[in-house]
Amino acid sequence: MAVPDTLRTDPGAPFAPQPTQGGPTPPYDGSQPPGKGHGWIWALVILTIIAGVVAYRVWSRPKQGAAAAAGRTTAAGQAISVGVVPVAQRDVPYYVSGLGTVTPYYTVTVHSRVDGQIMAVHFREGQFVHAGDLLAEIDPRPYEVALAQAQGQLAKDTATQANAQVNLSRDQSLWKSGVIAKQELDSQTATVGQFEGSIQTDKAQIDSAKLQLAYCHITAPISGRVGLRLVDPGNIVHASDQNGMLVIAQLHPIAVIFTLPEDALPEVQAEMKKRQLTVEAYSRDGGTKLANGKLETVDNQIDPTTGTIKLKAVFDNPDSALWPNQFVNARLFLTVRKKALVIPTAAVQKGANSPFVYIVDRQQEAQLRPVDVDFNEGNLTVIRKGLAPGEEIVVDGQDKLQQGTKVSTHPSTAAPSSANAAPSAATGYAP
Repeated sequence: MAVPDTLRTDPGAPFAPQPTQGGPTPPYDGSQPPGKGHGWIWALVILTIIAGVVAYRVWSRPKQGAAAAAGRTTAAGQAISVGVVPVAQRDVPYYVSGLGTVTPYYTVTVHSRVDGQIMAVHFREGQFVHAGDLLAEIDPRPYEVALAQAQGQLAKDTATQANAQVNLSRDQSLWKSGVIAKQELDSQTATVGQFEGSIQTDKAQIDSAKLQLAYCHITAPISGRVGLRLVDPGNIVHASDQNGMLVIAQLHPIAVIFTLPEDALPEVQAEMKKRQLTVEAYSRDGGTKLANGKLETVDNQIDPTTGTIKLKAVFDNPDSALWPNQFVNARLFLTVRKKALVIPTAAVQKGANSPFVYIVDRQQEAQLRPVDVDFNEGNLTVIRKGLAPGEEIVVDGQDKLQQGTKVSTHPSTAAPSSANAAPSAATGYAP
C-alpha cells in the first residue's frame, strides 16, 4: 500500500513531495501552493483570540457596573460642602459706563498777526498763564515808522484843509459882491470837502498803524497751560504761517468726551430733565477714581457706524489729575434702584438659555433657578426677577452641583456688603 506524502514543517519553504517507501521520488513541478495544509491552524488561532476578547468583556462588565453603582451610592450618601449667602435687598445706585478721552475745555494755537522778527519770549514751556499775559514781542520799529508817516500825513491834510476853508470864506464874500461866478464858489466848496475826506483817511491809517503796533505784543487769549515752544527768539514770523508760535490748553476746567450705546440715550435724556447728572472719571484700568464732574451735554447725532452717541462732561480738575488726550473710564450716575435684590456676581452662572443660580432648599438640596439680571455694579449683581429676599444661593462650589444634589452649607466670604453697594458722594445720594 502507498504511503501519503509527508509535508515539510517549514511553512515558508516551497512545497516538495518526499520519497515514499519502495519507489522513486517524483519530481516537484511547483504547481501546488506552499503551506496549503496549515490554513486550518491559522483559522483556529484567530477564533481562539476572538473568543478570549469576547469572554473578557463579558466578564469585566458586571464589575464596572457594580463600581459605578457603588460610586453613585457613595455620592448620593455624602453631601457636598458649598458656600452660601442670602439674597439681600437694598437700594443700589445705577450707573452706565463708557470709554472716554480727556480734552481741554479750550485749546488755542497762538499765531502772529503781523510779520516781523521775534525780539523776546516772555513765557516758559509748561507755564500756566492768564488771559492778557504778555507772551512774546515782535520787532515794532517798522510799525512805529508807519504810524509816524500816517500822523504826518494827517497834519499835512489838516493844514491844507484850513487853507481851503479860508479861501472858501473869501469866495463867498466875493460871490455876494458879484465879483466871482457861482461856479468858482462851488469848486472851492468841493475842495474843502475833499480835504475833509483825506483827513478821515489819515485818521484811519493812524488807527491801523496803532493796531499793527499793538499786534507786536502777543498776549494770551485764554488762561491755561503753555505747551512746548514752537518758534524761538530771532526767527521771522508771518501772519500767514501755518504753524503757530505756541499752544495754550485750558485744564481748569477740563472736559471728557465719552460714548454710550444708543440704547441708553432715552434713559439719559429722561434723567437729564429731572436734575444735573454727575459723572465719575476712573483710570484706564478702572481701579483709581480720578475726578468728579457734571454732564454738560449730549451730541446731536448718533454715530451709525458704531451705534453709540457722544456725551461731554466737565470737571473742575483742581489737582490736574486729568490730562489732555488721557484715556479714562467714565461712569454716569442715573438713578437708584430702590429695594433691589442683590447677590454676588460670582453666584451667577451662564446657561444655554439664560443665567441661573443654585439655591439651597429646606431639604438641603441644590436647586437650579433661572434669573433675570438687571445690571452689575462692582462685584454685585442686581436681579430683576427669579429670586426672593432671604433665599440662600450658592457662591462657592457650584461646579460640583447638579439639580437635587445634597449639600452642606457654610457662610461664604463673598457676601454682599453695604459698602460695596453704596453710591459715592458725587451722586448726592445717601442710603
